[in-house]
Amino acid sequence: MQECHTSSIADALTHAVEIADYCAANAAAIDNNGAFPESEFKRIAKAGLLAAPLQRELGGWGAGIDANVTYESLMLLKQMGRGNLAVGRVYEGHVNALQLIQTFGTREQIASYACDARDRHKIFGVWNAEASDGVKIIPLDNGKYRLEGSKTFCSGSGYVERPFVNGALPDGSWQMFIVPMDQVTTLSDPNWWQPSGMRATASYKVNFSGVELEESSLIAKPGDYFRQPWLSAGVVRFAAVQLGGAEALFDLTRQYLQNMEYTNDPYQKERLGRMAIAIESGHLWLRGAADMVAAYAPVFGGYPSVKNPQADQLVAYANMVRTTIEQICIDTMQICERCIGTRGLLPPNPMERIIRDLTLYLRQPAFDAALANVGQYVLAETHPAHLLWNSKQPPD
Repeated sequence: MQECHTSSIADALTHAVEIADYCAANAAAIDNNGAFPESEFKRIAKAGLLAAPLQRELGGWGAGIDANVTYESLMLLKQMGRGNLAVGRVYEGHVNALQLIQTFGTREQIASYACDARDRHKIFGVWNAEASDGVKIIPLDNGKYRLEGSKTFCSGSGYVERPFVNGALPDGSWQMFIVPMDQVTTLSDPNWWQPSGMRATASYKVNFSGVELEESSLIAKPGDYFRQPWLSAGVVRFAAVQLGGAEALFDLTRQYLQNMEYTNDPYQKERLGRMAIAIESGHLWLRGAADMVAAYAPVFGGYPSVKNPQADQLVAYANMVRTTIEQICIDTMQICERCIGTRGLLPPNPMERIIRDLTLYLRQPAFDAALANVGQYVLAETHPAHLLWNSKQPPD
């Protein structure tokens, strides 16, 4: 890695810590439905972190796409989660979207959207969830496409101007596309989002009916969104954000006990010891994920035109990371609650908010399927345990 590149990453991570501290201090002020971390994202943009997911030749340092800096990318996401899980959720979607564009987009699309992120400070996102009234893509005679239907859990509604959306073509296949929200008219439903936690993500329901898109807005071929390992390996990103929330709980729990002068209580010592082990275990899992991604290919998930025989291994490992960090977060919350009791769980204590946010954020889709995938992978293998996760395994 070139020295200037290393320096830019170090600067970015330093800025991330500073931004996370600001996010934590301001989190209570935006913990309400209808709020969004506007000032936080202005700081993120000013620090160049909206451009960080771009490859170096596009003005970033490859966070989320350059496999060799995966660990640094995960640490960046963890810091965002430590500051405010709502900020981390939206920023992770930004990283995810730019990774998908740089993986599957044309050269022209990549250059155009890179300019949006780098020069125009546009926030990207991934809006994929939907109910029975999901998005349909209707080809028109003039070469354009009309959208009909809605997406749910659209984090950053009203602020994310370049969401990465998916919809069904007439033949039922799934097509990716980018909607320039500042150039079209959509209908958001804020009343749809009445959560107990993650309030400041503005994750509304958005109706895209009537929106017309140019063909240039379509990304990749139908069905590419579901290609592996890109679909599942990306879970390590939100796992990093979640671990940041658990780390914040650890720090606040320790500070609470120190302020209350409970540091000599043997039971509190035992609880903090278990919390410390859990947090460090999460860091080690993220390091393992980063090493696995880096060994797999030069870019995250590899190149779409090149088949990699280790794809199943990478997916299974990512699912292990996701599953383990979820349990780490659950354990951290439970231990925190035992440490601080009822008094520490009352607003405006920040631990109350973080527990609400983290509880909701942990509810990611297909948990059982992710765990079953790990079992499926290991049951199909014959290598001994110490070789299961080697990037290059010896022949049977």
